[in-house]
Amino acid sequence: MIEILVLYYSREGSVASMARLICQGIESVSGCSARLRTVPAVSPNTKPTEATIPDSGPPYVELKDLKECQGLAIGSPTRFGQMAAPLAFFMQRTGADWLSGTLEGKPAAVFTSSSTQHGGQESTLLSMMLPLLHHGMLICGIPFTESTLNETTTGGTPYGASHVSGNQNQHPISADENALCQSLGRRLARTAVTLCKQD
Repeated sequence: MIEILVLYYSREGSVASMARLICQGIESVSGCSARLRTVPAVSPNTKPTEATIPDSGPPYVELKDLKECQGLAIGSPTRFGQMAAPLAFFMQRTGADWLSGTLEGKPAAVFTSSSTQHGGQESTLLSMMLPLLHHGMLICGIPFTESTLNETTTGGTPYGASHVSGNQNQHPISADENALCQSLGRRLARTAVTLCKQD
């Protein structure tokens, strides 16, 4: 079984919903399963502020999850055109994995949600790719051969899945956003399958 880690931080629930849709896409590919994980919030001085084990939802990620999975999708709300601090804090603690090449050659994908259509989605997705590239990962986007990418009037980019939540988080994930999240999950899983066959 090829396992893909889907790692996210979500403040209002939109990114968590996207993560579950990406998991569905991954698990629609034969021989693949998704491992859903999150990260705790951090204080302004970047110390974790929540209990070691979350009260509900998926468990918090551990560094061993990176070693045990054959691919990675990371998701975050936009924060001034970048990933949120809790996810960045986790990624910045992966130096030993960078040195040992834990993630080298594994496929990766990114996803995000913003309150407005022009709230920094694409810059957030691009900035989230940077640590993955430093780890030697292979980035999977969404190609324009995915017809929904040409038709969406809500979220969706070639860099990764996205969602426009509204400034009061009033917009549920649209049909197009749903389709693109699942498409990204399938593409990531299929890439992992192909790479594993070559090993």
